[in-house]
Amino acid sequence: MEFYRQLGLEFPMGSETDYHAEAMLPRGLRFALDTEASVRGFDRSWMAPSGDHRAALAFLCEGPAEVDRLYAELTAAGHAGHLPPFDAPWGQRYAMLRDPDGNGVDLFAALEPIPSG
Repeated sequence: MEFYRQLGLEFPMGSETDYHAEAMLPRGLRFALDTEASVRGFDRSWMAPSGDHRAALAFLCEGPAEVDRLYAELTAAGHAGHLPPFDAPWGQRYAMLRDPDGNGVDLFAALEPIPSG
């Protein structure tokens, strides 16, 4: 949960010991975290995935400097970096991490300001 809090998601304080916790996102979306015991409580056939991640979450950052800052903070806190920040050919500052469960987490921002209007 702390990993995702550092990325701006807000979980209720004290929910670190709960079997299920949710962070509310815009437009009614929810980001939910469950313990393995919780999932097995309703799906006894569930098995933890193995191999590389199958999906990734992407977090839009305010700018290239925030991509660099968040990557540095998270890796300094002991979280796994996958690809350090780089200027991608598609016009974004991009970085890839792994959350504590090995899921892909991408950080990105436009290299140039996006015109409004």
